[in-house]
Amino acid sequence: MSTEDEGKVLSFPFGRKPKPSAPPAPEEKKTPAKVPEPPPTPPEPESALVDLDTLSAPTPDFVQAAVEAVLFSCDKPIDLSSLRTALGDVRPGLLRGALANLREALEDRNAGVRLVEVGGGYQLRTVPRAASYVSAAIGAKPTRLSRAAIETLAIVAYRQPVTRQEVEEIRGVDAGGMLRSLLEKRLLTVMGRKEEPGRPLLYGTSPDFLSLYGLRDLSDLPTLRDLRELREDDPADSAVQPGLFEVDGEHADE
Repeated sequence: MSTEDEGKVLSFPFGRKPKPSAPPAPEEKKTPAKVPEPPPTPPEPESALVDLDTLSAPTPDFVQAAVEAVLFSCDKPIDLSSLRTALGDVRPGLLRGALANLREALEDRNAGVRLVEVGGGYQLRTVPRAASYVSAAIGAKPTRLSRAAIETLAIVAYRQPVTRQEVEEIRGVDAGGMLRSLLEKRLLTVMGRKEEPGRPLLYGTSPDFLSLYGLRDLSDLPTLRDLRELREDDPADSAVQPGLFEVDGEHADE
């Protein structure tokens, strides 16, 4: 071995050539996490609206039940024409008979609701004796009006259409604020303008006024004699809800 070869050997540890290092292991390819696909969009439901042109009237033995179902689903009085349309143009005589039978059936079994004709239509209403229990269940409070509100409402009800000035002439005080308040409560409505200088607004009662006081129409407004007699009747048997004439713990005519 030549001196040159010997030097090469001695230049490595222990006089041996190192083994060639193993090639680096190939990096594992990371598979990206699979993003879950969103669930398919459900098909839009078909419209629940009924085609009134193809709606058939209920059979005679089911008319009363259908009337009760429709009235139960409505939160406001429904007039006879709308009720008839909802029932597939049922015969008027059959519809009136069903209404009469339903009213009688509810009364005969002493039900907690009554069929009443109010606000130009028909509605199922809870009996006055159950008012406190219904109020406790749904947390509703009875409508209460101040003495000034009842006085203003009474003037408009019996004198309508009436202007603000005419109301003030009767009450002797400014009525602007009270009229606005009753408009906000939807108990009054603006009926138009009076044809005189300044064209003042004309006020009248609203359908909500009729509904609140249990009146079919304005012809059902009680006379003063009626109001006195109502106070002597049993509130539970009266069509007028108890407490409607209460004003801050008093009665309107005291």
